Parts: sequence; structure tokens; C-alpha cells
Amino acid sequence: MNKSELIGAIAQKSGLSKVDAKKALDATLEAITGEVKAGGKVVLVGFGTFSVSKRSARKGINPRTKKVINIPAKKAAKFKAGSTLSSL
Repeated sequence: MNKSELIGAIAQKSGLSKVDAKKALDATLEAITGEVKAGGKVVLVGFGTFSVSKRSARKGINPRTKKVINIPAKKAAKFKAGSTLSSL
């Protein structure tokens, strides 16, 4: 399912127009993105949790040259499925 199909499904199930469903979806994604970028956590009980995961610096190997390279530390978005999704 892509974004436009998701908007259509939201509109159908909620009784909203597709324009209003798109606005609602965009606002939801923007709110989740903003909170996670700020280092927070978004918990949707039963669905899942969006959070930030810290990855430490480590050494890797360039597969082309076989040289050891340094991979810097970084933060990455993380999603953990809740009970509704886990029981599929």
C-alpha cells in the first residue's frame, strides 16, 4: 500500500474526504517526525512505538578495497511493533 492508497482507505473508513484524510495523515506524520527528531518517543498503544536509537561508532570493512574504515556514531529512527501487529 502506498501513501495515496492509504489516504483512500482512511477516507473510506472515517467518512472524510480524500483531501481531509490527506491533511490528517500529513499532520500525523509531521507530529511523529517532529517528536522523534527532538529525541522523544511516540507510543501508540497496541500499534507500536517510534523512538530514536543511538548507534555507537564502530569499525567496518570497505568490500571493494578490503580496507578498514571508521563508521561514525549516529542516531537512527526505530519502530517497535505493538501487540496488535506482533500477533499477526
